[in-house]
Amino acid sequence: MRRLFVGTLTSLACLWVTVQPAMAQREFVFFAQFNDAAGKPVTTLTAADIQVNEDGAAGTILKLEPVDWPVRVALLLDNGTGSSERIVQVRNGAKGFIEAMPAGVETSLHTLSPQPRTLVRPTADKEALLKGVDLYTPDSGAGRFVEGLIETVARFDKEKGNNFPVIVMLGSLTTEGSQIRDRDVKQLFERLSTRSITVHAVLAGNTNAGGSQGVANATQIAIAATKQTGGQYQSIAAATRLATLLPEIGAQIARSHERQSQQYRITFERPQGKSGPVGQVGLGARGRVSVNLTLDGRMP
Repeated sequence: MRRLFVGTLTSLACLWVTVQPAMAQREFVFFAQFNDAAGKPVTTLTAADIQVNEDGAAGTILKLEPVDWPVRVALLLDNGTGSSERIVQVRNGAKGFIEAMPAGVETSLHTLSPQPRTLVRPTADKEALLKGVDLYTPDSGAGRFVEGLIETVARFDKEKGNNFPVIVMLGSLTTEGSQIRDRDVKQLFERLSTRSITVHAVLAGNTNAGGSQGVANATQIAIAATKQTGGQYQSIAAATRLATLLPEIGAQIARSHERQSQQYRITFERPQGKSGPVGQVGLGARGRVSVNLTLDGRMP
């Protein structure tokens, strides 16, 4: 079991994180962000300033590396059946979302009907992305929310290098046209775990319209994906909410980007005699600071 902890460290105090990886290992890696009493990031730490232990026994810090990995964002918009009723709100919301992205963050833009397709490839050029939003047009077929999620996760999974992938999806509560297999869904959630992707999902429409089984499946997958990755899930009936909700999600991603770019990756060697699953890993620091600990560096 892997659990995320957020807590406060005082001088030489410890915060615990329980980790049980399947394979025995001599080295273990986790991430930490330190803040001073004013809440500002502490970015001048050295290995001599912190202590790591496992089950109370001191380990050896092998590396203390500053982390400044980029966020990579994919925005997927349902343009299928019923989307013509909210085209203005979707475009306004998507533009507000793009404006909320920090400078330098690569974002791609996609639609979901009649199948997932790319409107704008990954770019940090906001002007190009805003022009791409104007290409968003309704289609008569059902959007393919789940297929879009599966394909986007697969693309991120193939990427090399260190980054923090984020997927933001707008789907439908009334129609869903994905053709998927159980093994596709299983692989989706495996990739979400190993690639450390964050998913935010919004499903729009009238919940009293009697959606299909496909809609029910998509809803369950959206809820499970956001819960597993620390993202947010919302279902909305009023299309007007999209104009403000998508920019709010964009602002949340911007805050996460700032926190994630001011942290450390810590590699430590386990205490002598320790083997098998990693036990309780404690972190202590000199002085009075607060800390966010994660296993993969994500701070949704």
